[in-house]
Amino acid sequence: MDRTSEDLDAFRARVYLRGRELYRDLPWRRTRDAYAIWVSEAMLQQTQVSRVDGRWQRWLERFPSMAALAAASSADVLDEWQGLGYNRRALALWRAAGQIVSEHDGRMPIEERDLRALPGIGPATAAGIRAFAYDLPGVYLETNVRTVFLHELFPGEQDVPDSALRPLVAEACPEHALSVAGADAPATPRSWYYALLDYGYHLKQTLPNPSRRSRSHVRQSRFEGSHRQKRAAVVRLLLDARATGEGLSPAEAASALTALETAAGRDSVDEAYAREILVQLEREGFCHEQRGRWLA
Repeated sequence: MDRTSEDLDAFRARVYLRGRELYRDLPWRRTRDAYAIWVSEAMLQQTQVSRVDGRWQRWLERFPSMAALAAASSADVLDEWQGLGYNRRALALWRAAGQIVSEHDGRMPIEERDLRALPGIGPATAAGIRAFAYDLPGVYLETNVRTVFLHELFPGEQDVPDSALRPLVAEACPEHALSVAGADAPATPRSWYYALLDYGYHLKQTLPNPSRRSRSHVRQSRFEGSHRQKRAAVVRLLLDARATGEGLSPAEAASALTALETAAGRDSVDEAYAREILVQLEREGFCHEQRGRWLA
């Protein structure tokens, strides 16, 4: 469907005003510090806001700056991340912090190409950092934003690809402070995306989730009993084993995993599978092997 500039103006005004009405005063919105905003963006990926509020503050107390994060051990970073899921995100943060310190004098890059060259930073995270820290335009296409565009501009349509959304997201985002009819303050990339996030969150709470009509929508696989759950359990075992300095053997990992699995009515875990998990984690940088035992 062809959309005129008047259509876009009306869409902007509708979304911006709804977003202003539904604004959520979240703690990471009270800062423009690029490091703190980056941490919030990483934590919020596939994780509920309620779980991140509190953990974000605790992270910044433990690693208050880019330099502090880069100087920490990977084990300390993983320890602080526990409970947020997807431990790879924590390692990516740590590695990216080291790269920023060594290549950018400890300052978060501004340009999209420089941000996307860092571990764990994809198009949406780069656009989020640029919008919320630097008030710069970009294509911040995350689930709540996607929800608004599907609801407003693709009503009833199924299997909508992101390739149809991206040009609209780019065009709708103001490149500079833009007056919006009925609003008492101009829209900027930062306030515009906050409006989209809050309106999208509201839509998902009050309607059948519009983002399910997106081609990119993937139903999250079951966590209980999954390989992902066992990996997460082994990471926790490795962190617990730091106290002794002796590390974790495949037999010990298998025994602990078996206790968890059988308590839940599932099958036991053999030593070969536990070793496979440890080797996989070592390959990804979570731990290292020393004389048949793995240490975080």
